[in-house]
Amino acid sequence: MKLPKYIDLRGLLSFQIMKELKRKHCCGEDLAFIIGRRKGNKLTPGTIYPTLKRLRMYNLVKFKQIGRKKMYHLTKKGLREYKISKKIIFALFREIVR
Repeated sequence: MKLPKYIDLRGLLSFQIMKELKRKHCCGEDLAFIIGRRKGNKLTPGTIYPTLKRLRMYNLVKFKQIGRKKMYHLTKKGLREYKISKKIIFALFREIVR
């Protein structure tokens, strides 16, 4: 589903990345493709990689170098924070659509 241009979900990118990494290990390019396809537009490396770097700073994701690719995965802390964030985001959206 392509979102209208006036709907801005950039603040949810960290959550979307953590959601995908909860399902499976991914490289940044795969994350950009998966999330971009869901949003209906292409995500650039300039969007994905700074967010991954920030998530790494908070020890929410780590990566394993496999050849030239960095395969990212959630840490235990990342999984806990994902679950907390999910509850908060659901509560916010329930309030918005109520």
